[in-house]
Amino acid sequence: MKWRWTRSRIRVYWQLPRSPKRKSRPGISDEEARRAVFMRSSQIRKLILLAVLVALIAIAGSVQIAGFIIEYNWWKEVEQVDAWLSMLWYEIAPAAAGMLIVFIVLWLAHARGLQYAGLRFRDLGLYSRLVPVALLVAAALLASASIDYWVVMRYAGSRHITLPAGPEGTPWRDPVFSRTLPFYLFALPFYSDLLTFAFVLSILSIVVFWATARGWQEVQRFHSWRRSGGSAESFRLEPNVLMLPGATRSGFVRVIAIVLLLGFAGWTFLGNFELLFNSHAFMTGADYVDEKAVLPLRWLLIAAALIGIPLVWTRRYRMTVAALAAVYGLMLLLPVLIRAVYVRPNEISIERPYIERHLEATRLAFGLNRRATERPFSAAARETVDPVQHAALLENIRLWDWRAYSDTINQIQALRPYYKFPDTDVDRYIINGRIKQVLLSPREIDVRQLPADAQASWINPHFIYTHGFGVVVSEVNKTTPDGLPVLLIADAPPEIRSSGFRLTRPEIYYGESTHDPVFVATLRQEFDYPSGEQNKYSTYQGTGGFPVGSFLIQAAAAVALGEPNIILTRYFNDRSRIMIYRNVRSRLVHLAGFLHWDGDPYLVITDDGRLVWIVDGYATSQSHPYSAILPVAGLRGGANYIRNSVKASVDAYTGKMALYIFDPDDPIIQAYQHLFPKLFRPASEMPADLRRHVRYPEVQFQTQAEAYRIFHMRDPQVFYNKEDVWEIARGLYGQSGKPEPMSPTYIVATLPGERDPEFLLMLPFAPRGKDNLIGWMAARCDGDRLGELIYFQLPKQQLVYGPMQIESRIDQEQTIAKDLTLWNQQGSRVLRGNMIALPVSDGFLYVESIYIQAVEARMP
Repeated sequence: MKWRWTRSRIRVYWQLPRSPKRKSRPGISDEEARRAVFMRSSQIRKLILLAVLVALIAIAGSVQIAGFIIEYNWWKEVEQVDAWLSMLWYEIAPAAAGMLIVFIVLWLAHARGLQYAGLRFRDLGLYSRLVPVALLVAAALLASASIDYWVVMRYAGSRHITLPAGPEGTPWRDPVFSRTLPFYLFALPFYSDLLTFAFVLSILSIVVFWATARGWQEVQRFHSWRRSGGSAESFRLEPNVLMLPGATRSGFVRVIAIVLLLGFAGWTFLGNFELLFNSHAFMTGADYVDEKAVLPLRWLLIAAALIGIPLVWTRRYRMTVAALAAVYGLMLLLPVLIRAVYVRPNEISIERPYIERHLEATRLAFGLNRRATERPFSAAARETVDPVQHAALLENIRLWDWRAYSDTINQIQALRPYYKFPDTDVDRYIINGRIKQVLLSPREIDVRQLPADAQASWINPHFIYTHGFGVVVSEVNKTTPDGLPVLLIADAPPEIRSSGFRLTRPEIYYGESTHDPVFVATLRQEFDYPSGEQNKYSTYQGTGGFPVGSFLIQAAAAVALGEPNIILTRYFNDRSRIMIYRNVRSRLVHLAGFLHWDGDPYLVITDDGRLVWIVDGYATSQSHPYSAILPVAGLRGGANYIRNSVKASVDAYTGKMALYIFDPDDPIIQAYQHLFPKLFRPASEMPADLRRHVRYPEVQFQTQAEAYRIFHMRDPQVFYNKEDVWEIARGLYGQSGKPEPMSPTYIVATLPGERDPEFLLMLPFAPRGKDNLIGWMAARCDGDRLGELIYFQLPKQQLVYGPMQIESRIDQEQTIAKDLTLWNQQGSRVLRGNMIALPVSDGFLYVESIYIQAVEARMP
């Protein structure tokens, strides 16, 4: 096979290779014949290489197509194809537009470079065919690296935001530029990315222009050198090879330089707003020097850049550079001088108004003032608790620490090695007409714990062991005579031991430990639960997953999941379905990855006996002016703005998801609601049996506690000196006896000044470096009071024992200390449960459970 090159196309024609042993034709030497055979062999090798390349491209393309088919069917399953197409549009359209712009600009830069070198594009043969490909690749790389489609998407959705009124009756505005919060959340990141894109493209176009012009100049000089008799080995590049004589006179270079100046001016302008995020030793945001010195100098720098535009056009580059350098030098020196000479000696008085801005903004960003009240708490010492007045409290004292409870349940209720209880959740149910706090643990399946020969089978984890089965529920304050939990729901099949529950769908296809795809409603029955020496099996009857009966879906799944057995197995029928994204959190991340999803979903038993997960979704940002960045569980880098805007439900049997908006005032969720109107529902549409189990999330509460322990100080001078910083109270857990910060605790109690018991989330505080109690905060979880925060502050002149001091008193009590020492011997060890501080009228009741655990078994 031979290739014939022409200017317009490639022609291919066939010629049978001659045997080298055949006698050469007259006039053709043996050497020429061997060379012809070698050339034909080389062409065949090139053809094989081309075929391999085409095959690789086809394989890569098939993987993409297969993935697209599977994704489409998954989004169709969850009834959100419109949302998926919108996401694809915002992912593809900005990148395609950016790629086209980059290609055009770089093409013009390359063409100008060739023109500068005195060449014509059409005279360069193969080079003229390769350059468009190279520029296209460069355009794709730059566009994909510099365009964040989430930023574009959020900006597009921010046009229809309704801001709630602040304390003064108008939406909050920053104190320096008087901009509202959506500008910083949506517009500023978008404009910054846009200017960065233009700035980088301008620099890259100059590089392409210089490389093309200078490179071809050297190539032409090399050819002239060779024509004059010089050897390739003796050729040397010019000493000033990096210089491009006369380039500054080029109109193209001047236009690009002007674009750079405009971009620099715009970049500096947007950088003014970044001053509101500066981090200082005592605050976040623009301080006195930033506002009074740095900001005016930045405006001067913008003016210098704009004045430089006519100077560049008239080729006075040095004057432009000198002006910019002079202003930049002032920016480096003057603020340092002002800070050292004027601000530092009078810092607290000068920075006072700026600290007030920081305090106000941080409290606003973390919702410390939203539906929040501060109350005094006297904490009178009492030795008895009225059992009638505080009956609900005493009936719901959590004697079972969730960690000790999990160890015990995994020992007595796992039933088989492949079952496990990955988590224990605290919730409340109405049992016998009274609110009861319970511990609930789902029994999930872990295929990694199957026997080795069972794991080796591809069928077992994908067709048979597909789901967990049932839950274990127990009251928090009761034990059997053997010291075990009193179970309200136990065993498999589930045995209901309380009239407050019913369970009609105990199967858990979607859970916290379900990760691998499975196939259901196939010709193979699925394992339900063990029953004596036999196992019980069933066939899936729900609507979870999407159909996999057709060969097209089977082939796409085989390619996308890397499982060729999918198209080889004969266990599928017309009803068969495939379930993917079965992990509850991963499922929600795939559906709405723009939210931060809680890492601890909790399971609810509905009135009709179904198991439904509830997961909290958070709108977070690092773009709130003057607000401090604080750690948020599971979120890398933390945030300086957080709202629990969404609560999602995921059916454990069907995987059906619903996203409910619980904070419609949040601008971030408003933007996404505008983009995906069918994705969200108002909170009023949540079913009543789920709404009763909605609670204030631990992640947001913990973050707000971290903020409140510092930002409860409202006086700028007290805050500046950090005179009244608190810490989260410490307690002991386990055997090590090492103090650790207490975790937020769900309790059922009656708040001081209230009459009825309610489900609360609470956390105590201690002064920094001390162990006495100084305050505590509670979040309400029931009904219309969901989300209300109450901060209780204790008198600073009064000593109230904190958890660690109570721990010390326990250790010092002779009888208890003697028993603890005795129990820690002879093959057993003592575990301390987490201490719980329960508010009782105007005091606290401290409760700590003590567990005895055998050394050889994890069953407290």
